[in-house]
Amino acid sequence: MTATSATADVRTRTGGPEDDGPEIVEHVMGWTLVVVVAMLVVQLGLL
Repeated sequence: MTATSATADVRTRTGGPEDDGPEIVEHVMGWTLVVVVAMLVVQLGLL
């Protein structure tokens, strides 16, 4: 076994979100961002 194939089996964490976290929080934060951006667009008169 070479060093390359030995390290290929190990999955490196890059600091992204966990796969087993609560999805409801992710959805709520996403929709909150959508609403905030929509309010900003309307307030600035861009729509």
